Amino acid sequence: MSELEKESVIEEIQVTSIRDLKTYAKGKIVTLPHFADGQPFNARLIRPSMLALVKQKKIPNALLSSANELFKSGGSNLDTDDSEMMDNIFSVMDIICEASFSEPTYQQIKDAGIVLSDEQMMFVFSYSQEGVKALSNFR
Repeated sequence: MSELEKESVIEEIQVTSIRDLKTYAKGKIVTLPHFADGQPFNARLIRPSMLALVKQKKIPNALLSSANELFKSGGSNLDTDDSEMMDNIFSVMDIICEASFSEPTYQQIKDAGIVLSDEQMMFVFSYSQEGVKALSNFR
């Protein structure tokens, strides 16, 4: 690439506006795994910062090792026979769902008496970690 071509590419790149950033911060509408055939579930999700959740004490110190294990393995290396670990993992998943649902909120879902399936919760976790590219695993 010549210097002139490099300069034109650099000139085409523009700073993202605050207006666009505010729009992005509202999240993205995604289709979660269905409740059953013909029962789609579309929601607006955001990708929360795990470091911010720790800093805000939403992920308590007691859950940090479980959260770290979940984030590192993506849930694939969990010891399902360890009931304490599974309780901790569920707590972390609950925190992630709380932080990820923008519309409806997770609290609205729970207040309506709706319980998400394991697949839906894992979907939200995957989305929170990897965004749209993670959703191919669920299709």
